Amino acid sequence: MPQRAAALAHAERRRPGPTSDAILAALVEATIVVDGDDTVLYANPAAEQFFGTGASRLIGHPLEDFLPKDSPAFSLLTQVRLSAAAVSESGVTLNSPRIGSKFVAILMAPVQDGDDRVVVSLLEQSIARKIDNQMLHRGAARSVSAMGSMLAHEVKNPLSGIRGAAQLIEQSVGESERELTQLICDETDRIVALVDRMEAFADGRPVERGPVNIHQVLGHVRKVAENGFGRRVRFVENYDPSLPSVWGNRDQLIQVFLNLVKNACEAVPEEGGEVILSTAYRQGVRLAVPGVLTKVHLPLVVSVQDNGPGIAEAIRDQVFDAFVTSKVNGTGLGLALVAKIVNDHGGVVEFDSEPRRTAFHVMLPMQPVTVEEPTRFGG
Repeated sequence: MPQRAAALAHAERRRPGPTSDAILAALVEATIVVDGDDTVLYANPAAEQFFGTGASRLIGHPLEDFLPKDSPAFSLLTQVRLSAAAVSESGVTLNSPRIGSKFVAILMAPVQDGDDRVVVSLLEQSIARKIDNQMLHRGAARSVSAMGSMLAHEVKNPLSGIRGAAQLIEQSVGESERELTQLICDETDRIVALVDRMEAFADGRPVERGPVNIHQVLGHVRKVAENGFGRRVRFVENYDPSLPSVWGNRDQLIQVFLNLVKNACEAVPEEGGEVILSTAYRQGVRLAVPGVLTKVHLPLVVSVQDNGPGIAEAIRDQVFDAFVTSKVNGTGLGLALVAKIVNDHGGVVEFDSEPRRTAFHVMLPMQPVTVEEPTRFGG
């Protein structure tokens, strides 16, 4: 027996280990190797997925075929070669027509044989960004909710008194002065309407949910748009017909996509305006849903895309905050309400914007596998 054990141990030691290619292929990070001219020499399967093309299309081609020459990746490559040392940077945005917009961490290291080859690893940080965005939107929603509650109690009652006083004055003044009293009434009515919209944020009642066919919701929204604010807009539908039901509240989801579609219709040019509605099933992040102890998967993605000029750079970081708007007569409450409702559903809303392409993406939970009756969750 001891001899057999020794023989097995000797055979184990002689067993060849995994090759370097096998090790690189197992990495979850997109990993490529480039030469001194930035031509791709190697790409692992994760890199194929990252760049959306096969290794045969990557290897032998310049990296600038896949990333623009002014991309931060090229300045990091220069830094690696000059220092002959590894460099890393997180929070880098890579943009190109091939890969779209990706938020990544980059690690680069020189191959220590003096021929300027560099190993490049790219790790998407989109999930972390989505979580950060959701936390930001939750904070904005809570602040607006508190403001809505305060306005409902502290502003509407005095406005009612002001309007009543103006109506009494109107009975004892001449025709010319009645224009002023009517102006007071009109302006108080306008403020009350604004406060009524704010009250939607202060609604703390539980959200009643059930299975919702999101395509029926989008169909309803499109019909409303085509008969009103989107009459001159061309609508395009790119739907996944096999998409399961969303676990949500139909009326509130209609409100979300009505706001997003209305914004899109107002952003597109008068001639050639186009809004694309799309749905897809993707492996989303897992986040906590209000009222549920476990985290849920958010695989259902609904996108609203327009060909307008894009969101102004100055307001992109605050676009979901209340009263932030680039519209001349806008109140800045539409996207804040979208953020609140999506947050109440435990979902995530994000956007990417560039000239002639702005897309809002809403990620939502799907209907649980076994559901006997709609369940109430905290709002």
